[in-house]
Amino acid sequence: MQGTQLSFFSDKEEKIAITKVKKPKLGRYERIQRKLEENELDPYKIFIEVSSEPIPTSDYTFVDLFCGAGGMTQGLVQAGFKPLASVEISPIASATHNRNFPQSHHFCGDIEQFSPLKWLEKIGSPEVNLVAGGPPCQGFSVAGKRDPKDPRNRLFYEFIRVVSEIRPWYVVMENVPGILTIQKGEVRDSITKAFKSIGYDNLSVAILESAAYGVPQIRPRAIFIVNRFGMPNPYPKAQLLTEEYKNIESAISDLPEYTRIPEINHEWTKHSPEYMERIAKVPPGGSLYKKYADAFKRQYPGLPSMTVKENHGGTHIHPYLNRVISAREMARLQTFPDSFIFEGTMKKAMWQIGNAVPPRLAEYIGYALIPYLNDIALKTENTVFLNHPQQIQLTFD
Repeated sequence: MQGTQLSFFSDKEEKIAITKVKKPKLGRYERIQRKLEENELDPYKIFIEVSSEPIPTSDYTFVDLFCGAGGMTQGLVQAGFKPLASVEISPIASATHNRNFPQSHHFCGDIEQFSPLKWLEKIGSPEVNLVAGGPPCQGFSVAGKRDPKDPRNRLFYEFIRVVSEIRPWYVVMENVPGILTIQKGEVRDSITKAFKSIGYDNLSVAILESAAYGVPQIRPRAIFIVNRFGMPNPYPKAQLLTEEYKNIESAISDLPEYTRIPEINHEWTKHSPEYMERIAKVPPGGSLYKKYADAFKRQYPGLPSMTVKENHGGTHIHPYLNRVISAREMARLQTFPDSFIFEGTMKKAMWQIGNAVPPRLAEYIGYALIPYLNDIALKTENTVFLNHPQQIQLTFD
């Protein structure tokens, strides 16, 4: 195979850093999750069984903030929700969102400049049932340096501002699990207080493992849910046990091994024959580089994918081929359908995919919400049995 290796890393690092198979880390956030479950009594947080697709009694609408390419939007649309508007500052991600959701009114720019009521007025000021989104999480992530003063950490206050103006029935906010421990929980407390200040009390949070919902990838997310009716905050129960998680081959094995298909983003970094020989020596869990050990890391065959991301040009190595995984393979590991096309260069496509919410996870969150949205829509009394001894009767005007 002809071509040259495109890399952002120094040639000095071109050594095999790991020569033996490493054990996969499937429970990266287990400590945070265990502490959350053991030390928190939240009567509003409930987990419900999603055994079939619930039937909405109305066309439930949503606005997606910090929407990126549209992983959350795609999942909610699959669950039967109607996208009204979205906000994203990246022109490339906005172009992808516009391409795949032309029915949604999209605002490309800084969220501080977004006036939701004026924007919705253009389409008849419809009622918004849900506001969803994920403020940038780079400052929260446990994977790298966490700076509590990082201005990106405060962008959730813009999220709060939009919610306060739109007044949706429910709010879903997603982030990395590390947000729960930064500054010893002070960031989480600030988020709770911010929601309370605008009339959204009883915020719930849970860590959902994407793989437990059929995503062939280990990708835990912190999901915040709150509503303004004093209703339960429903989360979908896990659909799969750990031993039932889908492996990486189930998602990508039918794609051409070395034939590119640009039309569906099935493209990857070009490798020279010499570089492919070096890749061939990298074992599962090992990296081609010592200093950049999280890049050019070979995926484990027979297991769910490691969390996919675009790492400065260095994506994961294919589990058994001597090349990195393609943008389309990344998209499949995120559960984007092949009809979902990403705009921009291959590297930009990988960046968008790596930053996205897995659509299938968002879909199940949507399924969990629908029965409670139905209850609000029908204005009926709803008795809910919680995961605690007490039982409460929820009635609203």
